[in-house]
Amino acid sequence: MDDQTRESLEAAAFRTLVTHLRQRTDVQNIDLMELAGFCRNCLSRWYMEAAQAQGIDMDKETAREIVYGMPYEEWKDRYQQ
Repeated sequence: MDDQTRESLEAAAFRTLVTHLRQRTDVQNIDLMELAGFCRNCLSRWYMEAAQAQGIDMDKETAREIVYGMPYEEWKDRYQQ
């Protein structure tokens, strides 16, 4: 498999994961941390770090909005238990 195809598949898998996490608002970050060892905040941090590694200026809140599908504070008000 060539690099472009691999990256395309990885991107598709990432988008599917983010969509799944956005739909499963009943699953709290603490649950994810206990079971999987990462949470939505970890995923958004990795996204931000990847962007910064490519010279893209991105802050934590922007990355969280990409993962959560809304501003983090709004998600917490709606869904955090």
